[in-house]
Amino acid sequence: MTHPELRVGSARHTFPFSRGLLVESLVNAGASAPVASAVSRRVEQQLRLARRTLVSPAELKALMVEVARDVAGAEVAQAAQAQTPAFQDIFVTAKKGDLPFSRGVLARTLEDAGLSGKDAYATASVVDVRMRQQGVTTLSAEEIDNRTEAALAERYGEHLRLTYRYLRHNRGKLGVLGGDSSAPSPFSKGILVQSMLAAGVTPDVARKVARVTQRDLRGREDRVIPRHEIRQKVESLLRDEVGPDVGARYRLLRVIRRPPRPVIVLLGGVSGTGKSFLAAEIAYRLGIARVVSTDSIREVMRAMVSPALLPTLHASTFSAWEALLPPGAPRPEHPDRAALIAGFRDQVQQVNVGLTAVVQRSVQEGSSLVLEGVHLVPGYIRADAFQGAIVVPMLVTLPDADEHRRHFESRDTETAASRPLHRYMGYFREIRAMQDELETLARQYDVPLLNGLTLDESAEQAVDVVLRRVMVAMTDTERRALLGEDHADLTFGGP
Repeated sequence: MTHPELRVGSARHTFPFSRGLLVESLVNAGASAPVASAVSRRVEQQLRLARRTLVSPAELKALMVEVARDVAGAEVAQAAQAQTPAFQDIFVTAKKGDLPFSRGVLARTLEDAGLSGKDAYATASVVDVRMRQQGVTTLSAEEIDNRTEAALAERYGEHLRLTYRYLRHNRGKLGVLGGDSSAPSPFSKGILVQSMLAAGVTPDVARKVARVTQRDLRGREDRVIPRHEIRQKVESLLRDEVGPDVGARYRLLRVIRRPPRPVIVLLGGVSGTGKSFLAAEIAYRLGIARVVSTDSIREVMRAMVSPALLPTLHASTFSAWEALLPPGAPRPEHPDRAALIAGFRDQVQQVNVGLTAVVQRSVQEGSSLVLEGVHLVPGYIRADAFQGAIVVPMLVTLPDADEHRRHFESRDTETAASRPLHRYMGYFREIRAMQDELETLARQYDVPLLNGLTLDESAEQAVDVVLRRVMVAMTDTERRALLGEDHADLTFGGP
């Protein structure tokens, strides 16, 4: 004899009766599988005997609890009464209205976070079971996400929890996953272009490679991509577009963007050599966020100390010698070299106190820094004084005096005469003499010179210098960690 179909639900929505859902509910309540099967069979028998064709979830739950008390005991019956059974929907409150929770939908999101299909469904089931055991019937989408994060952290660790969090806050966006345990970061085509420009790639080629990379990544099912896969793809595209040397250089520049220790670039040079523009360009190409001028540090120190205490601090570097003249002594039109350098060095020693503090703070914070200014005299800030950093000093010079004058004239026009040309021209002889002194010290302390180049040429040369110094300063362990075993022996020649 064929039994009439038994359905669960209401007049508006029904689904076929399933002993499997009863078994699942009873197992969640603590019953063994054989006991849960026995209870589910008796429940079905009673419904059939009563000739029921439609039963509500509440009626089915009440009958299940009643039979469980007789077959499985009071403890299982009590747990079954407190839970939300598997045959009852848990509703998620969303902007589009209340929707039933789906393990399958959650599992697909977990696959995007990097879990296998099997592990994703298992984790979604854990979330589902815990909600049902706690008797949850409605909750918000945010609460679902929070419960999912907790399950991920418990089963797989903090790394996967942070990846899931990125996905929930950046729906549809590409994420970049680093090698550490930090959360993914959004993919940025602009940052990718910037990194290629630093490697010497022309802007047109850099933008083309970035577009192709973004297009190909968007075609993937995964929305979170490991950083090393992006790097490999870019290197391959660069080899095809501009050759293997640029691809290798791009790989090395990763070290600068994620250095094992903070990189402190010291860019010295006298007034009018273009240090400020060059410092900004170097920082941009190397991905360094902080650029500090020694003039700004000097201004802070001036605000704290009166001219009566430190007169040379309140003068310009090229006129500090005047503050050392004895009271009442006549002021010569131009000082001799010894007097000029004495005044300059006196101010440098004073400002060096502030410079050292700024560098120390940057090292403590683990932040790279570009520091520029005339007070960065070779030999005053020593690399061995900052063991936690890689210090790279350089000196900007203009060998041609006429070119140096043109720089001052251009700056006077660009700054609307806020830095008066006549003042610098009046001390031009002293400025050139100071440059000679700095060049002598640079050669003595093996500080590279950036001589009379265009902005692009100087930036290119500066990046080369930083690359070489960082590669030499890294330990074998740091090389392997940043470049991988296959590329740990890479060297950087450069001009």
